[in-house]
Amino acid sequence: MFDIKNTPAKPLVWQVGALCRAIADALAARFNPVTVLGELSGVSRAASGHCYFTLKDATGQLRCAMFKRAAAGLAFVPRDGELVEVTGKLSVYEPRGDLQLIVESMSRAGQGSLFEQFLLLKAKLEAEGLFEASRKRPLPLMPRAIGLVTSLGAAALHDVVTALQRRLPHIPVLLAPASVQGAQAPAELTQSLLNLYLLTQSEQGLEADFPYKKARGVATPPPVDVILLVRGGGAMEDLWAFNDEQLARVIASSPVPVICGVGHETDFTIADFVADLRAPTPTAAAELVAQPRDAWLGALDGVQRRLQDALNRHLDRQSQRLDTAVARLGRPSARLAGQRLRLSGCAQTLQSATRHALQVHRQQLQRLSEHPPLALQRGLQVHHQRLERATLRLSLLDPQLVLQRGYAWLSDNAGCAITRTAQTHAGQSIAATLMDGTVDLTVTPQKSLKLPTI
Repeated sequence: MFDIKNTPAKPLVWQVGALCRAIADALAARFNPVTVLGELSGVSRAASGHCYFTLKDATGQLRCAMFKRAAAGLAFVPRDGELVEVTGKLSVYEPRGDLQLIVESMSRAGQGSLFEQFLLLKAKLEAEGLFEASRKRPLPLMPRAIGLVTSLGAAALHDVVTALQRRLPHIPVLLAPASVQGAQAPAELTQSLLNLYLLTQSEQGLEADFPYKKARGVATPPPVDVILLVRGGGAMEDLWAFNDEQLARVIASSPVPVICGVGHETDFTIADFVADLRAPTPTAAAELVAQPRDAWLGALDGVQRRLQDALNRHLDRQSQRLDTAVARLGRPSARLAGQRLRLSGCAQTLQSATRHALQVHRQQLQRLSEHPPLALQRGLQVHHQRLERATLRLSLLDPQLVLQRGYAWLSDNAGCAITRTAQTHAGQSIAATLMDGTVDLTVTPQKSLKLPTI
């Protein structure tokens, strides 16, 4: 007989890759497709077009991949920190054994399709230049009239009217009522703005019925210089009327600045971006357009004080100039007496100077008559010396001195001087002038000169 013992079964040994595939199959069978809500982290887009990121919440995180085909269909650009809702399939990336979610679609969580429509319209209008800062206009310092577009039953109406009544009670406010919520709101808002635009173009205004105009007792409204478009806070769906494309274009075409005060400080609508100025609240919109009356009165008081001070300074300067002119002019008789006195003094001075000059000239003439001046004697001596030198030079040129040394001066019958032998010929009569007289001579032929032989 054989003794057979019960031995334990040997455990199954998995290959790593096979185990990853088995886990992937189990996940696919149990969960796929799966929709996950989480916050984006580490978003990156490869050159191939694939998008990689991590979904996380307070308790965990999950690696995700969105391939090029699915990523190309996104209506927005995913960014870190955004809360999104993704749909895809769970799988295991076998080379690393990582659990990952292959995302096939993604949308922003919470606001959903409305927010995507908001972003699409915002991008479209921004590309057209409706949000450019260069087209924004400054607010008027003192508007003649203020246009107001809001609902008659809105709390924003009371807030705006209260602020304007407190700050600028003398400025008329023209109310163009419109719904600020619901399907009919965009069209009503657009029409109310167009009605106010007509009031900006004529001094006479419209004969249309403006309820608040009657409440303020303004029979003929003055031209509107600024428009307030306001509404209280609410959810995105409540404020959706202010994200209408047609309304945005009407705001952009406004002939006067438009201030948009819709919702609370954290709420943004398309109208906020298109308007010339965004206010965080309706009350803030009213305060932006209405400087306090006390501030204007204080400014007027300051201008009055400056004008009064300038006038006083001008009067003081003119008074000083007048006093100076009076002092310079004086009485005519006194000025004439002064001139006479001055003339008498000048005459005395002239007489005294004349007598003194005559006395000086008499003394000089007397000295000259008694003793010739030394300068005159020296001058005469110098002239005598120059005359003696000239006489000596002239005597040296006397021909008699030459004749005394044995020379003679020859001349022909015409009296012309003979200085060369070529001027003579045989038998010619010439005269030789000596120191004491003249001798007549006859030219004889020239004999050859024989030199003695040594």
